[in-house]
Amino acid sequence: MQYSKIGNSEVKVSQIAMGGHEYLPNQKSRGFNEDFNLAIKPGYIFEGFGGENRKQVLRTAFNYGVNFFDVTMDSEKEAIGRNLKEMGTPYDVYIQTRPEGMVYTYDEYNTKMADYSLLKAEAQRICKLLQRECIDFFNIAFMKSAWEHDPDYFDKMKVNIERLKKEGLIRFACADTFSGEKTYMHQIKSDAYDVIYINYNFADCKAKRNVFPLCREKNMGIITRESFMKGNLYHFAKEANIENNTLVCHAAIKWLLAQDEIITMVYGSDKPNHVEDALKLVENLKMTEEEEQVISLIKNTNGFKEYEQKKTKEFLDL
Repeated sequence: MQYSKIGNSEVKVSQIAMGGHEYLPNQKSRGFNEDFNLAIKPGYIFEGFGGENRKQVLRTAFNYGVNFFDVTMDSEKEAIGRNLKEMGTPYDVYIQTRPEGMVYTYDEYNTKMADYSLLKAEAQRICKLLQRECIDFFNIAFMKSAWEHDPDYFDKMKVNIERLKKEGLIRFACADTFSGEKTYMHQIKSDAYDVIYINYNFADCKAKRNVFPLCREKNMGIITRESFMKGNLYHFAKEANIENNTLVCHAAIKWLLAQDEIITMVYGSDKPNHVEDALKLVENLKMTEEEEQVISLIKNTNGFKEYEQKKTKEFLDL
């Protein structure tokens, strides 16, 4: 495993991180595809998270040196806290998570995060769920509507993040949004954040134009998600008459990790053998001719072109 430092700190995170999603038989993520409203409800825990299969995924991750874990809803938070207590860890690990019911479009204008008393209480609640003294990476994700509604929103969030750090409730703050480039740029320029969390793959890669250079200027780490385009990548591969999903997976991971700016990509699977296969790629990230051909063929499909156009429009807010 290769590791990258976070800014000027001594913290180093693994090149591949593990996501916390668990999956239904149809391979859609649990919780969100069972009852979305309950999935984003603070305090609601779905049954069955953090079972033996999930612990085997964690063991596999540990075998290959993964030390960064991303969890979203409370079921995932509770599960990783419990699992790590039960299993122990072979080295220091870092957890990224978010305040529940406050991010993205889950709270109108993201007003709850701007209220320090609410944000502090949520951080304390999450620490209990994780069974940890502080949150390593706190994902402060808000939409464009937040700062359009409140011109002082960025200043409020900067103060809140500083206070959370001062009180020892978080170590690093993570900028995130689904509102695209403009909101990311404002977040980065606010000097409140240590890393960004962003969708990035070879269909959705316009962040390299302005966002990545600004992150480099500010010495901010870049953490990516959606390497496989929420599963759409495999549909595009099928359209290109490519049946070898392992080959497609390898090509996508290698393409992503070839981007120098990225410190870690979040990878998700509930199959330990798939996790092991992905983590082994770090040993040799040189792309083969066959893998390069796979990406070229996928890019020429109509499905991919439509998806790329849609994602470009969303990100650039056109």
